[in-house]
Amino acid sequence: MSNFQINRRDFFSATGVLFFGGVLNAYEKSTLPKIRVITKGPGYHWFGYYDKLQFDPSNRFVLGMKVDFEHRSPKSDDVIQIGMVDLKNNDQWISLGASKAWCWQQGCMLQWMPGSGSEIIWNDREDSPTPHYVARIMDVNTKKIRTIPAPIYAVSPDGKSAIAADFRRIHDTRPGYGYGGVPDPSIELAPKDSGLFHVDLQTGKQKLLFSMAQIAAFGPQTDDMIGAKHWFNHLLFNTDGTRFVFLHRWKPQSGKVSFKTRMITASVDGSDLYILDPSGATSHFIWRDPQHILAWTQPKDKRPGFYLFKDKTFEIEQIGAGVMTENGHCTYLPGNEWILNDTYPDKQRFQHPYLFHVKSGKKVLLGDFLSPAEYAGEWRCDTHPRFSNDGSMVVVDSPYEDKGRQLHLIDISSCNKI
Repeated sequence: MSNFQINRRDFFSATGVLFFGGVLNAYEKSTLPKIRVITKGPGYHWFGYYDKLQFDPSNRFVLGMKVDFEHRSPKSDDVIQIGMVDLKNNDQWISLGASKAWCWQQGCMLQWMPGSGSEIIWNDREDSPTPHYVARIMDVNTKKIRTIPAPIYAVSPDGKSAIAADFRRIHDTRPGYGYGGVPDPSIELAPKDSGLFHVDLQTGKQKLLFSMAQIAAFGPQTDDMIGAKHWFNHLLFNTDGTRFVFLHRWKPQSGKVSFKTRMITASVDGSDLYILDPSGATSHFIWRDPQHILAWTQPKDKRPGFYLFKDKTFEIEQIGAGVMTENGHCTYLPGNEWILNDTYPDKQRFQHPYLFHVKSGKKVLLGDFLSPAEYAGEWRCDTHPRFSNDGSMVVVDSPYEDKGRQLHLIDISSCNKI
């Protein structure tokens, strides 16, 4: 008997609540939206991060990844399957490709190409002549694939370019977010030849925008930067493609903090850098529009929370004070009236995706998903809620019974109303 089954039985005996699928609902089942599991074994399915396009423009096909193991770090020869679920054909799983460049938290950067009804993109690894990362662009109708000789992290809104970080460095500094199979060649604390790259998705040309050495020396220097190892993570274009945001992180030599963070924005050519959040505490974020970023952080002399920053200014406003009190994976539904968010496991190991109405402060619970204790650390299964293009559906990653992590579809068509 799996740990998940034991947890379910023990919890039922202790509380008398009912389980429906992989979701725990108390007797108020009717107050929660409809949920269905759209993938099943054999194999474990998930998508990864919350800021990628999982639904095709028609909202019929939902991208996902499939693997045959859980609860350990990926090895260099572990391959995941790329596919999509057909929501209008009994949730049929359609196999599309594979990848050797992936991690538990963000997968292989799989996503629909913005503005395309048939093209998807993901990262992969080639081992000849020497191991290196690439990106694959596939037309899901013709199955034709073209290869970009560089990996991608964030794709521009017009689908013509991307920004990429050094996944070798990320794997070394933050396991669970980078890829194995290609060791970090640099022993430098802040390399001059690695940093953030612009990738032309039409020609494949890659250009270094700025190095880790440049950013490590940029702006005010703090004592904990001295002797620290630096890297970049979490890149995202703004909504009109004119700027992008990234996190500059470093590991202090001493102290209990595993890393510190600055949130920095830049023009797409790497110029006009601006330290938007120097607090050291920036976590999950999302662009609301071309000028504003919502981020979980703790500005100086303020409480931890979600704050709305106006780019290249000192303007900052707390959002959801007293309601959105926990760090989570935040996005704005179309129209920006609602924020889609989630929580990490609570004391009973339940995760709670929810909606928050910005103007009224209303919070709408979308489900209580059990995450057993073995889903922890690098191979945890965060729900990472992603919405459909019309804002009527949400998909989350979550363990389901004894079948491991699977994709869950939530109907929110009647939830995001006031």
